[in-house]
Amino acid sequence: MANAKEIKGRMGSIKDTMKITNAMYMISSSKVQKAKKVLANTEPFFYAQQTAVARLLKSRPEVSSIYFSDYEGREHKEDADKVTGYVVITGDKGLAGAYNHNILRMVQNRLEEDKNSRLFVIGEVGRHYFLSRGIVPDEEFHYTVQDPTLFRARQITGRLVELYNTYEIDEVKIFYTRMESMFKMEATDFTLLPIDRNAFPDFDEEETKYSTAFNYHPSEQAFLEHLIPSIVSGFVYGALVESFASEQNSRMMAMQSATDNAKEMLHDLEVQYNRVRQAAITKEITEVISGARSQKK
Repeated sequence: MANAKEIKGRMGSIKDTMKITNAMYMISSSKVQKAKKVLANTEPFFYAQQTAVARLLKSRPEVSSIYFSDYEGREHKEDADKVTGYVVITGDKGLAGAYNHNILRMVQNRLEEDKNSRLFVIGEVGRHYFLSRGIVPDEEFHYTVQDPTLFRARQITGRLVELYNTYEIDEVKIFYTRMESMFKMEATDFTLLPIDRNAFPDFDEEETKYSTAFNYHPSEQAFLEHLIPSIVSGFVYGALVESFASEQNSRMMAMQSATDNAKEMLHDLEVQYNRVRQAAITKEITEVISGARSQKK
């Protein structure tokens, strides 16, 4: 059994660790609220863009675009020959529970099933994960995921759209973590390109019933090909922000769990310390009594 001094040292180390986990919990809690506020403030803009496309498709159902899944002008390929681009969003740091593990395991399984793919990684954890397994990403977006911005989302989208337009990739999927609630985060994927024309939100026809008709210049198709990349940027930005919020929420829960475990360890060590201290006191009393008896004799 450890002596009182060793136990006291372990208790001091645990208390120091608790200060760190408590601080990380508070920081992550603040970042979660910030990310949720940013997403709520930007969602109306992207929803309005999608509504504009939905309105055009409603009035001109014959209009198509290279970005639609039913576009006939794109070269037809068999499923086995199609190249799929996988965009993976992970964190830059660990200490976030199973946040990074869940999304990386999901992508790893997809890569094993689909050998004809290209990998695009966002986040240092994902980059190191794939490189350590001999999988070299086709492209790495080195800017941090700790502060998602629309500018970075547009940079990512610009590169993906460029590869899609030049037929280097036929489909783009993004893998990110969706925060369903404060207690549940789920790794999921979403098809960025091509877009299903039925995926656009329904709009209130009564509100637009008497609105002025729109004229599109130079054409409806040109309008779509200009607006849809911006909508894809909105999807990417939303995924970045939601992944960031999920990461911070996972880290917050992990730090809370670590703090609770530290408290339990401190309680057990305090009990052990008191026993060792009581045993030492009892031993000293016994020695004093034995010495007194010896002198009396």
